[in-house]
Amino acid sequence: MAVDVIMPQMGESIFEGTITKWLKKPGDKIERDEPLFEISTDKVDAEIPSPAAGVLKEIKVKEGQTVPIQTVVASIDAAGGAVATAPAPAPKAEAPKAAQVPPAKAEAPKPAVAPPPPPPAPAAPVAAEPAQRGNGDKIRSSPLVRRMAREQNIDLSQVQGTGAGGRISKQDILAAAEGSPGASAPAAAPAAPAARPAMPPPSGGTVEAGVPREKMYFGSYTVQPMSTMRQKIAEHMVMSKRTSPHVYSIEEVNVNAIAALRAKEKSKFEQESGVKLTFMPFFIRAAVEALRAFPTVNASVDGTNIVLHKECNIGIAVALDWGLIVPVIKNAEEKNFFGLARAVTDLAERARSKKLKPEEVMESTFSITNPGVFGGLFGLPVINQPNVAILGLGTIEKRPVVVDDAIAIRSMVYLTLSYDHRCVDGAIAHQFMGHIKHTLENWTESLF
Repeated sequence: MAVDVIMPQMGESIFEGTITKWLKKPGDKIERDEPLFEISTDKVDAEIPSPAAGVLKEIKVKEGQTVPIQTVVASIDAAGGAVATAPAPAPKAEAPKAAQVPPAKAEAPKPAVAPPPPPPAPAAPVAAEPAQRGNGDKIRSSPLVRRMAREQNIDLSQVQGTGAGGRISKQDILAAAEGSPGASAPAAAPAAPAARPAMPPPSGGTVEAGVPREKMYFGSYTVQPMSTMRQKIAEHMVMSKRTSPHVYSIEEVNVNAIAALRAKEKSKFEQESGVKLTFMPFFIRAAVEALRAFPTVNASVDGTNIVLHKECNIGIAVALDWGLIVPVIKNAEEKNFFGLARAVTDLAERARSKKLKPEEVMESTFSITNPGVFGGLFGLPVINQPNVAILGLGTIEKRPVVVDDAIAIRSMVYLTLSYDHRCVDGAIAHQFMGHIKHTLENWTESLF
């Protein structure tokens, strides 16, 4: 029996993924839940396990290709491992199929290379992202598709989507570009870039339209292509800034008591639990208590509706050597301090080893990022969509402060809240931050 392997959805706002590496080849035996391939999105780089045991029969999507979620990327012969030698001729028999895939994909690079380096920068990007068609139907597309449409000067309202629910796919844009006069016209005028032979071809539209490329390429330079994950992060961050009107609030908190408690108990805590005692669980607990007091901050915006989430699912930004991902602690309000500490350590370790599951980077309701661990005094982070707020933690350092009309040395930290002004007003934001401050400065919860 053949079992289809599909591209999983790795986050609420993720509609496609890129296969970066196949860990098995056709004919290989594989066990259920054994890592099969690696995927890259703006949310996570992860190993995807096999949905069944058997023999990998066919790979339908090659390394480096980006496909929509729910796309069948491979098939597994689940008849059993006894036929391990049977798949040997399969690659030969399947060779014509493999040869049939590239023509459709081979055309994909054309639109990306066809535009010359110095575009005229028309005001087309605004028209390329209409919210709805002339008949009032909402246009459904991913950030990648909208970016490609801007590059090709294609009006999305004139493109008929072939994806699920009428979603416009990458293939729809490529097809529209081939038949679009605007896409072919630039290709006929390569004379301008000839004066700069060292200027590389467009890298995929990561530079905003309207910025002359010749202003970036001067003197001595090298060009480093963005990784797939970095491209996805860039798209997600630009989308977040365009979606949410960002406002920021800053609070200074005295964490001297917490710092003293941690210094006193960290050795015992690690010996008894096997988990390192960091500052993060303290901030998560304080944030959860504040979210329960101000549910508007634990929300999402859907058009003219505010979705208030009853669960506190806390996304924790984890810095990796190759990017940034946000695994999620589900139902954080149900965990005690030790449960939060263990969850933070577990998710961070598996994030760095690419062992996260798709569901572990989904359904966050609020996020926390910690630039302070790298020495940052404080940061103003970009909201992790579809959340309406994100908490930034600055570095904890000893500073002179006034305590009871006297100068004293205390461990202090700056906390920042980036929030979506469509949903959260300044008054609520500052009360929310005040609640966190009060919890941290008057800590009473046991560590176990």
